Amino acid sequence: MDDTAPATDEQSYPQHWEADVLLRDGGTARIRPITEADAERLVEFYEQVSDQSKYFRFFAPYPRLSDKDVRRFTHHDYINRVGLAVVVRDRFIATVRYDRIDADGRPSSTGTDAEVAFLVQDAHQGRGVASALLEHIAAVAQERGIRRFIAEVLPENRKMVKVFTDAGYTQRRSFADGVVHLEFDLEPTAASLAVMRAREHRAEARSVQRLLTPRSVAVLGVSRSAQSVGRALLRDLAAAFRGPVYAVNRNAEPGTLLDGVATYRSVLDIPGPVDLAVVAVPQSAVPAAVAQCGAHGVQGLVVVSAGFAETGPEGRDRQRTLVRQARAAGMRVIGPNAFGLINTDPERPLNASLAPVLPERGPFGVFCQSGAIGVALLEAAHRRGLGVSSFASVGNRADVSGNDMLQYWEEDAATEVVLLYLESFGNPRKFTRIARRLAAAKPVVVLKGARHTGSLPPGHAVQPAASRLRDATVDALFQQAGVVRVDTITELFDTGELLATQPLPAGDRVAVVGNSDSLGLLTYDACLSAGLRPRSPVDLTTGATGENFRVALHTALRDPAVDAVIAVAIPPIGVQGAAPDPASQGRPERGEEAGQEPLEDDPEIALALLDAAGLGRDLGKPLLVTQLALSGLTGRLKAGRVPAYPAPERAVHALADAVGYAQWRRRSAEAEETARVPELEGVDETGARVLVEAALTTREAVAARLQAGGARVTLPDAEAVSLLARYGIRVSPVLSAPDEDSALRAAATLGYPVALKATAEHLRHRPDLGSVRLDLTGEPGLRRAFRELDALLGGADKARLVVQRLAPRGVDTVIGAAVDPAVGTILSFGLAGAPAELLGDVAHRLVPATDRDVAELIREVRAAPLLFGWRGAAPVDTGALEELLLRVSRLVDDLPEVASVDLEPVVVAPRGLAVLGARVRIAPLPVRTDLGPRAMSTL
Repeated sequence: MDDTAPATDEQSYPQHWEADVLLRDGGTARIRPITEADAERLVEFYEQVSDQSKYFRFFAPYPRLSDKDVRRFTHHDYINRVGLAVVVRDRFIATVRYDRIDADGRPSSTGTDAEVAFLVQDAHQGRGVASALLEHIAAVAQERGIRRFIAEVLPENRKMVKVFTDAGYTQRRSFADGVVHLEFDLEPTAASLAVMRAREHRAEARSVQRLLTPRSVAVLGVSRSAQSVGRALLRDLAAAFRGPVYAVNRNAEPGTLLDGVATYRSVLDIPGPVDLAVVAVPQSAVPAAVAQCGAHGVQGLVVVSAGFAETGPEGRDRQRTLVRQARAAGMRVIGPNAFGLINTDPERPLNASLAPVLPERGPFGVFCQSGAIGVALLEAAHRRGLGVSSFASVGNRADVSGNDMLQYWEEDAATEVVLLYLESFGNPRKFTRIARRLAAAKPVVVLKGARHTGSLPPGHAVQPAASRLRDATVDALFQQAGVVRVDTITELFDTGELLATQPLPAGDRVAVVGNSDSLGLLTYDACLSAGLRPRSPVDLTTGATGENFRVALHTALRDPAVDAVIAVAIPPIGVQGAAPDPASQGRPERGEEAGQEPLEDDPEIALALLDAAGLGRDLGKPLLVTQLALSGLTGRLKAGRVPAYPAPERAVHALADAVGYAQWRRRSAEAEETARVPELEGVDETGARVLVEAALTTREAVAARLQAGGARVTLPDAEAVSLLARYGIRVSPVLSAPDEDSALRAAATLGYPVALKATAEHLRHRPDLGSVRLDLTGEPGLRRAFRELDALLGGADKARLVVQRLAPRGVDTVIGAAVDPAVGTILSFGLAGAPAELLGDVAHRLVPATDRDVAELIREVRAAPLLFGWRGAAPVDTGALEELLLRVSRLVDDLPEVASVDLEPVVVAPRGLAVLGARVRIAPLPVRTDLGPRAMSTL
């Protein structure tokens, strides 16, 4: 089966118009241009269309296509006449065509209007086929210079009218001569993008739902050996699944049973429908198995088989072929090289994985890109008594990805918290968009592998730009999306359990209550280290009873100055496995006087903690416990959904994550109401665009464009200053000082006091090398400074000395904006010198930045107190600083050809600021794949 169209003798076939798409019901299809080789497909397709649909298309009875019609609808120049088809299993299920026309409605080769018409087989209407086709034909038309579609629709054809009116494009509608006349502009609008993304969300969520809730399952590659992977998959699947299960072994005799399951030689021999197939055959047999699944109408595949992209370039080609083959037959793919898929829904349990036991039902949706980590996550959940709602370990994630699972979990009521282990991003922009929307309702906790190396696991297909994501960029992406980032599997579940079982804290004020002052102090210190605001611990002593705990915890929870409570508990002195509490040496303990046996937990304390947790939920305040040597306490608390940790640092780290997430939720909700991208005075976007376009036509820019990846070009200083000025960003002028007399003339022009500094690349922003002289108030001082630098730096010409008027004293800062092709443009801020360069104390936001974003940005760096009057210094003009950040954000958002802007230093004074240095780089306009029609990844 090959749904790829052959080459034609007409205008060169536009291969890039081909795309795999998800339909509303979660099935897949391929959209591609129609060619003259499609004549038989077109005739067969038309025969399957009802008379009513034909009437709606042609406004008259039209029972069959003539030879002339067939030729017309299959011969295109791909410029003025274009036809696209939706193909499933090598058969057309829908078509669309546009014809370019002039202002009078006649065929044209130069007009910017086109007539458009659709036809969808009745059996496939209602699946969102026409909506997907409209997105793609509109993108094709725009590429060919068409700006507006015109459609004539009969009023009775309400489905087609709805397709046009719901698309979100700017449109005009009229009615005449019994026909609805529609005109709509093809430029994407905010409404059309919102419609497209809403449809994408529904389709991707539905496609995952179909995988997780099959009515019947077949396992392909079931060996007679009880130790084989196929047999293990079959046993584990059959143990939980409630629907029909089938085994496939190509050598099986009729009537064979393996583990009590009917076994067939081929999927095609199975008498009933199969919704999901688990493929565990050797790599060489996978293509035939997939072909048989497609012919039988299977909806999804879990491919456990290895030997694909993880093995190298040839394996990657095999993987692409596998995905193309599956999608052409309407199937989605988990894998290949996958650990599998799990659904713990008691009504429709599914264990299509290598996990030997179906996990307990619980609130966690778990996704990972590694089989080994998948095993570790399931084992950790089991050990801690935590359940999952669904689980996916997708191996090479050639098709179904973490983004698809996020779309599903947003809709899944059983999933309360999402836990992700990620090693790479297939589409970082899309991840940010989906995760942000999901995190507004459900916590998303991520453990990111390859944090420092940035290496990709074998087999992972990503956009080239996404493979070079800096960790600082990933942090910015997570931060703005509201994603909680952790560093270990332990932290993943520590934080996830707290978020799943306790209310979100309203703030960072923490009460510490317990029966050990030492453990309380450790908890207090950990809170301070985590940026929380703890109160002094309340020590109940190791003789505290359950009632003592209850009263103290209720008091703390009811305190309006407390947002969260950490209870600390140890056994009485003398309990087996407990270390003596230094604060209680010499005091007799409960049980010690009475001669009781050592205890592993204290039921009274457990009841008090459970009671207090109930009050905390009523008050919206989380209660968590850290305990030492009370092994039975954790289990008692688990039943009441109270998280307990064996170390104070773990409890505090989880609470700090919850506080940060809660703060993001509140800020995000407030930002929806109040945050804005303000209008800025003094912006000349048109003039700036002209300057950039002219710069891109220079010989240097053209040469750079021919380099691999398209190199960036640095604007000359004068052009950079001119560009920035068009956005109201004034750079303090500098005048060249190649000799002593030039320096004196420059100072006279600018006015004293001045600074003399080196601007050569190796000396730029390096005052530590002695390349700057400040506070030069007159000619004698300037002469002396010039001679010093001339001698120190090997000559004025080599050092590229310049004179600049001295800026008011203030705090030196650095502002930057740079395009990351994988996620967009990132705005950065830090304090100049060691804080940013040595300590990496830089904060980031994705562009466009709002007024709230920039206010948070300057307060986020650790050195921020220097801006607000540290140690009695005068606070600087943060309002001017925020406005400058907004102007830089606006510039790079308006002009995507601006690849980077660096302003250093920016001296922020108590009143105003001065930009003393600037560098701007430009590059050809990057391609934005996230603004086009919906299409599945083809990496």
